[in-house]
Amino acid sequence: MLMMSTSLVPTLAQRVLTLDSCRALALRNNKQLQAARVKQDVAANTRKAARTNFLPKVDAIGGYELMSKEVSLLNDDQKQALSNLGTIVTTNLGNSLPGMLTNMAQQGLITPQQAQAFGQVAQAQMPTVAQSLNAAGNDIRHAFRTNNRNMFGAAVMLRQPIYMGGAITAGNRMAEINEELTAHATANAEQNTLYSVDETYWLVVSLEQKNRLADNFVNLLHKLDADVQKMINEGVATRADGLKVAVKVNEAEMQQTQAADGLALAKMLLCQQCGLPIESDIKVEENHELANLTASVAPVPDGEIDLSAREELKMLQNAIEISTQATKMARAAALPQLALTGGYMLTNPNVYNGYANKFGGVWNVGVLLRVPVWNWQETAYKVRASKALTHIASLELEEARELMELQVNQNRFKVKEADKKYAIALKNVEKADENLRCANLGFNEGVLTATEVMEAQTAWLQAQTQRIDAEIDRHLSRSALNKSLGIKL
Repeated sequence: MLMMSTSLVPTLAQRVLTLDSCRALALRNNKQLQAARVKQDVAANTRKAARTNFLPKVDAIGGYELMSKEVSLLNDDQKQALSNLGTIVTTNLGNSLPGMLTNMAQQGLITPQQAQAFGQVAQAQMPTVAQSLNAAGNDIRHAFRTNNRNMFGAAVMLRQPIYMGGAITAGNRMAEINEELTAHATANAEQNTLYSVDETYWLVVSLEQKNRLADNFVNLLHKLDADVQKMINEGVATRADGLKVAVKVNEAEMQQTQAADGLALAKMLLCQQCGLPIESDIKVEENHELANLTASVAPVPDGEIDLSAREELKMLQNAIEISTQATKMARAAALPQLALTGGYMLTNPNVYNGYANKFGGVWNVGVLLRVPVWNWQETAYKVRASKALTHIASLELEEARELMELQVNQNRFKVKEADKKYAIALKNVEKADENLRCANLGFNEGVLTATEVMEAQTAWLQAQTQRIDAEIDRHLSRSALNKSLGIKL
């Protein structure tokens, strides 16, 4: 009982995969698809960022600057005059006062004694007056200082585009088209991934069938070898006949080993494509044996070729649309641009209050108009270059369409050819089965040699192998046709 339980462990650990499960695993785990989906997120965020260009932008800025000198509203002579205001005034007054008193005394306005007394008092007060006026001059001089060596500034600024020559609209349209392009690129990557998985899956199915076929062929040869050995012992066959069969058995066992190794490598590739550890023990679903797959093969679509579902064509059309919008953006550089501005600014020193050493601010609002006048036809050259790129993209689209139509026609021929080969292979199998049956019967009756039986067995193996290849080719050719038509796999 313990041995039976132990023998069931590998079977329970083996993972059975269907074609649909392989596709689902590949779509979920494929690294390139994951990168394509991330690119879609990037394109979506880029589109959202482009939309913000229609909205007002608000910036807050601040700064500090240390100047080696401060701005001066007075020149050096004016500063010197204010600093010595009292000295200058008293000196001039001292020089002119005696003459003024003498004239007043001569005119009889005051007596000589009064003039002498007033002069003595004035001379005594001159130093005090000079000192007071010098201090007042220095106060005026300091009041005119800007004291702006240490400058602080802050502002809140608002910018609202009104008309940018169509550049913002073109940029938004480009972002939208780019998002569509990444979506088509992701869908195309999914198609390519599914097709690769289909190829590998059917390769595993084919190799499993060929592996079983190799086992059956080896069993046939072992049976023939045993029969020949009995005939050698009975003296009705030569040792040379036995050696020929033995060599054929060795060749068949080598082919059996190669088939097993090929199957193991194909399973590793399928695991890698499905995102499974390559050492995983997998097996394709038994319901997908070739004998049960004929009914699932779709008919060949004929008639007019419709390539509207091809993601590659959609991507090329998106490229043309992006190039067209790029032309509009290039042309926008030559058109007037209008924007509304506004904000609030703070400065220290306060330039609005006599350069007081404190913050002071002011509101502002305005309209900014930019009109390009002359740029040596730079914009015209850029527009021509952009139009040329659009024309190139259109030519690439037409060429791609022609090549895709050719591809569809080629795949249609391949499908029809695969159907014919499969029908011929089925007939060959019937003939090879009958030939092998007759050879075995003739050998048992002694009318045919072992060599002739081996030839019949080899023909039977070849016919069975061709049948497997033809059946697989039917499925792969139809998958290729569906892919070339843009039909989802």
